[in-house]
Amino acid sequence: MIIVHHLENSRSQRILWMLEELGVPYAIKRYERNKATMLAPPELKQVHPLGKSPVIDDDGLVVAETGAIVEYLVDKADGKLGAPAKRSDALRYRFWLHYAEGSMMPPLLLKLVLARIPIMGKVAIKRIQPMIDVHLDYVESELSQRPWFAGDQMTAADIMMSFPLEAARSRGGLNGSRPATIAWLAKIHARPAYQAGLKKGGPYAYA
Repeated sequence: MIIVHHLENSRSQRILWMLEELGVPYAIKRYERNKATMLAPPELKQVHPLGKSPVIDDDGLVVAETGAIVEYLVDKADGKLGAPAKRSDALRYRFWLHYAEGSMMPPLLLKLVLARIPIMGKVAIKRIQPMIDVHLDYVESELSQRPWFAGDQMTAADIMMSFPLEAARSRGGLNGSRPATIAWLAKIHARPAYQAGLKKGGPYAYA
């Protein structure tokens, strides 16, 4: 059975959602953040040297990094939630799968860090928000054209995009001025598999 090393209020909630969508049995080992630093506990380093979450253990095979885990699970499920058959949709799938962490999350994370720096952080945020807005406008334009990121069906690309957009809703300026994106968030939050993963995962501030 797959064991998910799951940190509260983190990217690993996506893995629980994905496992529920796939119908793959799993167990959860939960970790709490340090209340002062909000960092992951040192116990996670016993699972993987980076001490980050998510990490899964599939009968002794340890896989880290959200995107790598997602691709591993797609393979394990014989392609379910993977790239669509249509070439253009498959290319779109791969783009969003990597865009989520490679392009969209960095400015959102930077804004979070700067928000904790008195005075100068607030000044710097004014330069970061326009960068985030470029991404939000791009996402809105894409979701205005199709129901899911890769096309007509939900894929793992949507699962990967959930966390940056939930973070953007919480602290990145995403609001009703981008209705297609807000509607997409409401749609994923209403999925039974998402709700089941949320119930099992514990504290998650972004749903």
